[in-house]
Amino acid sequence: MIPSLAPERLSKDVTRKAVTVVGVVLILAGLGVLLYFVWQYFGSNVVAKHKQAEIKHSLAQDWGKGIEGDAIGLLRVKRFGDNYEVPIVEGFGKDDLARGIGMYPDGELPGEIGNFVIAGHRVTHGEPFSKFPKLRKGDKVVVETRTHIYTYKLRNSGKSIVVDFNTEWPLWPVPDPDTGGEKPSDAVITMVTCSELFHTKNRSVVVGDLVSSISKSNSTSATTG
Repeated sequence: MIPSLAPERLSKDVTRKAVTVVGVVLILAGLGVLLYFVWQYFGSNVVAKHKQAEIKHSLAQDWGKGIEGDAIGLLRVKRFGDNYEVPIVEGFGKDDLARGIGMYPDGELPGEIGNFVIAGHRVTHGEPFSKFPKLRKGDKVVVETRTHIYTYKLRNSGKSIVVDFNTEWPLWPVPDPDTGGEKPSDAVITMVTCSELFHTKNRSVVVGDLVSSISKSNSTSATTG
């Protein structure tokens, strides 16, 4: 009598099916990871830039009516391009930085004595600070609000200061690690972003001094610095 091979065939079928299922799961997981990165590094940029365009359009209408609008102002940096213009919104949260450049809510407003602190992404969500390492000492940074155009001159380059993300002095009223709780006497800007393109706990920092304040009642044409 020839022994039955059915159990052996059944075992092989189960093994093949298991291998197939595992293979499909791995492929789907890989596609999921790929789609996540595609969204983060491409899709989020499209959505963020669309939001920024909406905010800029709304801001122009609000300013024309004499009201502040949904943003603190507009940032222009010639080093980032002649057409570079990004809205500055209040807050450092994830949603805030997806709408533009975020302003530290406990800092000062543009042009005021003290530290006007802003932060932005280097990659994803519109990547407004993608060219941050290109900044040079002496570069001009222009902030336009409803009433004024402020120009700051940078003290350092975009690569010269790198700190751990827990470092607090860039948020101080006087952004200098040697000043402690010193009371501010000048208007400055501090710009912060990730020091590397991908996941990092380090931050690049530049500081600039206010060198010009123009009332838009006297001049309605902004300069890119």
